[in-house]
Amino acid sequence: MNSYHQLTQEERYAIAGLCMAGHSQAEIARCLGRSPSTICREFHRNLTHHDGNYRAEKAHSYAVARRRRCRRRAHFSASDMATVAGLLRRKWSPEQIAGTLRKRGTLLISHETIYRRIRWDKRIGGDLWRHTRIMSKFGRKRYRSIDSRGVLPGKRHISERPPEVALRKVFGHWEGDTVIGQDKHHSILTLVERMTGFTILKKLSDRNTSEVTRAATRAIRRHCRRFKTLTLDNGTEFHNYAALEQCFPVTIYFATPYHSWERGSNENLNGLLRQYLPRGTCFRHVTQAQCDHIADDLNHRPRKRLDFDTPAQLYHRH
Repeated sequence: MNSYHQLTQEERYAIAGLCMAGHSQAEIARCLGRSPSTICREFHRNLTHHDGNYRAEKAHSYAVARRRRCRRRAHFSASDMATVAGLLRRKWSPEQIAGTLRKRGTLLISHETIYRRIRWDKRIGGDLWRHTRIMSKFGRKRYRSIDSRGVLPGKRHISERPPEVALRKVFGHWEGDTVIGQDKHHSILTLVERMTGFTILKKLSDRNTSEVTRAATRAIRRHCRRFKTLTLDNGTEFHNYAALEQCFPVTIYFATPYHSWERGSNENLNGLLRQYLPRGTCFRHVTQAQCDHIADDLNHRPRKRLDFDTPAQLYHRH
C-alpha cells in the first residue's frame, strides 16, 4: 500500500530553514523522514521563478495552484452525477450521499465535490439547491427581560435528567417539539429518539394542549416500551404532560426557555422537516399520510453519526 502523502506547508518551511542553514538535500530528507527523491522533486518544481531560490510560501502557492489545475477536468461521469442528483432529490445531504456510496463501494466522491456540483448547477439554472437543507436564522434573544415562557409549577428541568441521556448511548430517550405552519394553527408534533434518530411526526389541527396531548398519546402508545424519557420544549401546548406520565411509564423533562441547543436532536429534526415543508408553508392541507411518508423518508436516510446506517435499521434492532 502506498503511504506517500504530499508535502505540507509546515514541511516546506522546514525545508527552507534547513536549506538556509546549508544542509544538503539528503540531510533535509533524513530530518523530515522523507525520500531524497521527494526533496529533489520539490526543489525542481517549486523554486521561485524569478531568482531560482527556494521560498516556502512561494513553493506552497505553486504546489496548490498546480493541484487545482490538474483537477479542473471532471473525474465523474454523467451517470455518477445522475446518481448523486437522484439522492439529493431524496433530500439526502452531501455527507450522507458521499458516505453511503463509499460504504457500498459504489462511488468514491467527497461531500465537497457534491457541494461544488450543487453550486454549479444553481449557476446554470438548476434546482438541486432547492433539495438541500436551509438553515433558519436565530430568533431574537431576550437577554434583558424576565422570562415567563412555559411557566408551570412542578415541571422537571432538563438538569434533573439522567446523565446517560446526553451521551446518546442508551436507547429509549426522546425529544419533542411542535413545528407551526403559516396560519399559526395547523402544526406538526415532532418526536425523535436520541440514540438512533428515529422520527415520529403527528399532524395537529391546532397547536393547543388537547391536540398535542392526543397526538403524543397516539405516538407513545404505539411505541410505548421504547419510551423511557421525553424532553420537551417549553411551549404551553405541552402543559398537560402529567396526563402522559399517568398513562405511560415515561418521565418528562423540559429544556430551558430559549436554549434550543439543549434539545439538539429535535432541533436538527425540525430543520430536516423544513426541507419538505419550507418556512411559509401552510399546513392546513398536510395530511397524516404525508407526515408518515416524510418520517419514513427520514428514517431510511443514512446518517453520518450512525456510520451511514439509517435510523430505522438501528431502531428496529432494539
